[in-house]
Amino acid sequence: MKREPEPVVRAAPRPPTYPPPEDANDEHELGAIQIHNSVIAQIARMAAQKVPGVVELAGSIVDDLAGLVTRRVGDRGVRVEVEGDRIVLEIHIVVEYGVYIPKVAWQVQSAVREHVEKMTGRSVSAVNVIVQGVRVPSEEPQRIEAESSP
Repeated sequence: MKREPEPVVRAAPRPPTYPPPEDANDEHELGAIQIHNSVIAQIARMAAQKVPGVVELAGSIVDDLAGLVTRRVGDRGVRVEVEGDRIVLEIHIVVEYGVYIPKVAWQVQSAVREHVEKMTGRSVSAVNVIVQGVRVPSEEPQRIEAESSP
């Protein structure tokens, strides 16, 4: 019996890591890569809204005034400061009534840091969470009204 030659298996070349370790400043031979602060704000906003207990992100008075002129809704409730290669975020949230606020705030800090660092490749040095309000879930008031009606 004749044996069939075994196929040669070659490893595929590995794609480069991003950002390349020797060039973490976003300057490459093809050009510069810049991530706008509003993109970082949107990433932070989406990460914070996924945390259980967060009802919404609340804008400050400054957000309200700036919204009349230029700001988009995606920036509301999130302030981004870039200090060199590090990012500092300030997030204003409204939490659901009955949650343990320190735990929710800590989860927001962790989720935002993880998502921003993972998506931008930059370090987040601080995520400051400001709890601006507490809100009763929208289903609860309707249920109370229905129970009190004869």
